[in-house]
Amino acid sequence: MIIDTKTYQERRRKLKQTVDKGLIILLGNIESSMNYRDNLYPFRQDSTFLYFIGIDRPELNAVIDIDHNKEIVFGDDLTTEQIIWTGYREPLTILCDRVGIKNIKRKSEFETLVKDAVKQKRKIHFLPPYRPEHVDQLSCLLSVPGSALTSMVSTNLIRAVVSQRSYKSSEEVAEISKAVTTSVKMQLAAINMAKEGMTEAQLAGKLQSIAIGDGGNLSFPTILTQNGQILHKGYSQAKLVRGNLVLCDCGAATEGHYAGDLTRTFPVSKKFTSIQRTIYDIVLNAHESAISMLKPGVLFRDVHLYAAEKLVEGLQQIGVMKGNAKEAVAQGAHALFFPCGLGHMLGLDIHDMENLGEKYVGYNEKIIQSTQFGLKSLRLGRPLEEGFVITVEPGLYFNPDLISEWAAEKKCISFINYNKLKAYKTVSGIRVEEDFLITSKGCKLLGKKLAKTPSEIEALRLS
Repeated sequence: MIIDTKTYQERRRKLKQTVDKGLIILLGNIESSMNYRDNLYPFRQDSTFLYFIGIDRPELNAVIDIDHNKEIVFGDDLTTEQIIWTGYREPLTILCDRVGIKNIKRKSEFETLVKDAVKQKRKIHFLPPYRPEHVDQLSCLLSVPGSALTSMVSTNLIRAVVSQRSYKSSEEVAEISKAVTTSVKMQLAAINMAKEGMTEAQLAGKLQSIAIGDGGNLSFPTILTQNGQILHKGYSQAKLVRGNLVLCDCGAATEGHYAGDLTRTFPVSKKFTSIQRTIYDIVLNAHESAISMLKPGVLFRDVHLYAAEKLVEGLQQIGVMKGNAKEAVAQGAHALFFPCGLGHMLGLDIHDMENLGEKYVGYNEKIIQSTQFGLKSLRLGRPLEEGFVITVEPGLYFNPDLISEWAAEKKCISFINYNKLKAYKTVSGIRVEEDFLITSKGCKLLGKKLAKTPSEIEALRLS
């Protein structure tokens, strides 16, 4: 177990204190069938359930009764008949004791308790449901249509959860670092093993074996593609072709589900072409510039905008962009090449707590998420604070469809040289990503260092 019993108890104590009164419902996840009932997807417990309850097992729910100061886990132990299929699993009494919970009730008693609380008109707190079975369950428990749940979600509970999960303890940082170090192994394998004629899927499969071999699994489906201009393009059966770039965005999750997230871009050939290297250097400069700004109190939105300015300045040097860099970014001209955000929170989720809502996790009452193309995709805009773990991942993406659309509309024509852009349409996409802990004075790179300059990557390709 990576988290101490007292830590779980303290997390729940703070939660009760912050929410103040009522009944908190924490729904655990269930197993889900692929193509028939007994053929199951790998189980993944709900992250907030893991954070406060700490039991990584399906078919569980929990209630934190603030008014009566009770914490209850609802679930059933396996029968002997089930054990002959699955093997021995520790009884709930042992699991609950490890996380400091004394009260255990049968799964069937959960519905009765919640419905009684509803009849008594007690305040019921629950988080936004992201699984259809949770929508159905809450609809039944609260006797309302599923469409009504959005307006009933507890913003007090959301804010209370975000206020704790945003700040990573030393135990959590150690787990994330472990995940990042495994992610480094995965990236090294991709860079070293990639060969012309190998398929993207063959290479991605080798990366997953590393994640599993280190005791966990993938933290998200691997992005490994020669079409890096498509932001979240997964791997395919396409063969690696000399002259192309491979964008590999991958991460491992530990056994406790803490995530790593790294991106490198490397050539199928042994070396970058001159154009590829030029674009890579622009991205790397933006990456290093963003890192230099990381410290408590700095708006991550400002870090994003600064990185975008550096991307514009680099594109100006090769004639693709023109005009004042700050004004170009303010007008959103850079978003033709950088239509996404600079980074996001990292923890038990790869986009940590994203199911709770970006306006609570990445923004606040003073810092409102933009509606501008590109900037609206920035998941984190609020001031950085000590204890945050974040990614930094600038990139340049040359998407022919988007370029053609903007060119036809003569969009941002005062900042973009569309004629010069023709020479770069086949670059695809280049991204560099690392994970950082915000410290009292700045930031700390998590996990082992990984090659990231063009020369370092070429040295690995040539070895």
